Amino acid sequence: MHIGAVAEQTELSLRTLRHYDEVGLLRPSGRTTGGFRLYTEQDVERLFLIRRMKPLGFTLDQMGELLRLTESLAESPDVESQARLEEFIVDAQARRKKLAYTLEIADEFIDRLQQQHDQSR
Repeated sequence: MHIGAVAEQTELSLRTLRHYDEVGLLRPSGRTTGGFRLYTEQDVERLFLIRRMKPLGFTLDQMGELLRLTESLAESPDVESQARLEEFIVDAQARRKKLAYTLEIADEFIDRLQQQHDQSR
């Protein structure tokens, strides 16, 4: 799959996909003879995992670690990798909780603005 199709499917920009390649987070599985990036379905699945981590504020290094960890677990699960995955799960849950709280505050703010707007009519 060419980069344009991957960008459309994952809703990531071409620039983001190129950046992920440059920093080694997700390199395309191949290249055409002309040097164009080619991605597999597995690459796209990895990009969806990355995309899901972004709103939770994980760093590129953390994303890379999780990608390596999930690949390792798929090949040969071990106790240490399982424990590290559990740490990621706990961290993601805490980040989600914080994000949910932030959304609650934003909703309260919008409600107050709406109330002021309605009262001024």
